[in-house]
Amino acid sequence: MPAYFVTGTDTDAGKTLAATGLLARARRAGLTTLGLKPVASGSEATPEGLRNADALALQDQSRPAAAYATVNPYTFAPAIAPHLAARRTGVEVRLADLNDWLRPLLALERDLTLVEGAGGWRVPLNAREDLAGLAAAHALPVILVVGLRLGCISQARLTCDAIAADGLRLAGWIGSLVEPGLSFDAAADDALYRDNLATLASTLPAPCLGVIPRLPAGTPLAMADSAASCLELPDVH
Repeated sequence: MPAYFVTGTDTDAGKTLAATGLLARARRAGLTTLGLKPVASGSEATPEGLRNADALALQDQSRPAAAYATVNPYTFAPAIAPHLAARRTGVEVRLADLNDWLRPLLALERDLTLVEGAGGWRVPLNAREDLAGLAAAHALPVILVVGLRLGCISQARLTCDAIAADGLRLAGWIGSLVEPGLSFDAAADDALYRDNLATLASTLPAPCLGVIPRLPAGTPLAMADSAASCLELPDVH
């Protein structure tokens, strides 16, 4: 059954909002779902242990329910690159261990499984491996979340080139209005926004699955539900 790797053009491109929106969309259609976050940094201490907000949001959209340790096996407190956060805590995150974690979860055959990366495509796991290797090891099609801000066209095209160089298929891309300083109220700004989207649509080698507008702050569940209304599922049968 379909499983996809969700990556972004950069850190804070809107990956979690896009992933939870897709999972919420699938749940509306009566599909089973599983959201996974292999490695997460920037986590908070709780009575149950470290918890990462993105991983919790993915857990909330997983049906049947999944334990936190299932969703997010590597959780680190510092809000820095995962390999640096792991090094500070004396942990080495290895691709072989992540493969062992992911293999049985893919075998569950949920109707939609999303594996959300950390940062962009080439984020390191350790001195020798990066997180893209997890997608490659399981031949996961990729969903690219494009943060719609200055420089995003080049970032998106370069990321698509890297995905293709790793032998993986881009299943679709999602635009995300993540930059709070941007405003498209004026006619000129709106035209520029639409021109940027048209350029992405004509140059990226996969369909657009939707564009998430700037959403008012709310709970992760509410924001995922709002994002779901803007998105289409990629080839889920």
